[in-house]
Amino acid sequence: MTSLYVALSAQMATERRMATIANNVANMNTPGFRAEEIRFEDVLSGAGDGTRFVSSGQTYTSLRAGPVVQTGNAFDVAPQGDAWFGIQTPAGTAYTRDGRFHLSETGQLLTVENHPVLDAGGTELMLDPGAGEVHIAADGAISQGGNRLGSLGLFTLAADAKLSRYGGAVIPDKPAEPVQDFTSLGVRQGYIEGSNVDPVTEMTRLINVQRAFEMASQAVQQGEDSTAEAIRTLAPSS
Repeated sequence: MTSLYVALSAQMATERRMATIANNVANMNTPGFRAEEIRFEDVLSGAGDGTRFVSSGQTYTSLRAGPVVQTGNAFDVAPQGDAWFGIQTPAGTAYTRDGRFHLSETGQLLTVENHPVLDAGGTELMLDPGAGEVHIAADGAISQGGNRLGSLGLFTLAADAKLSRYGGAVIPDKPAEPVQDFTSLGVRQGYIEGSNVDPVTEMTRLINVQRAFEMASQAVQQGEDSTAEAIRTLAPSS
């Protein structure tokens, strides 16, 4: 029965991988989306017989940058380098690369999902809807009519932080740090960053995973057939 369980573990792992790839492909045109990846490894069974099963895998978020596209919209902002925007959500402070912002009727700066955008101190940003054109500098400073009204909060995430998803944003298990040095980090007004999903790579992976799933399914069927044959052979004759 060991071969049957090994094949089942492989089938479960490839099924999860297919779901992850399908989600990436579905979001390949979502601005600021970060692809989800899974690390798979084999795990020694506790039986001590050297049998290895496929683990369910460890999920992580790919942090590679996506392409930057010019929109000309004053409220579209693309982060540069490894910077993230801070936003307030019902789950707490989250961080996103999706810079499609807009103003509410009261002047609150919101994300496309209507979450308040934060400054470096964690305060929600408020602008004046009637004060004219908005200018956002490379360091995130926001001004209207020549008056500085605030600054976009830019943050860096710890390299070893575990990220959980909240909509199009992520929530790290370690505190994010406000950006102090804008030499290589900053923003570009009138641009958005696209998804970092490579559709060609993902479709190639999907084909390979589908084949692996089919092979695992065949192994499961062969294991069941062998078990049934053994029962028929070893069963006492009437």
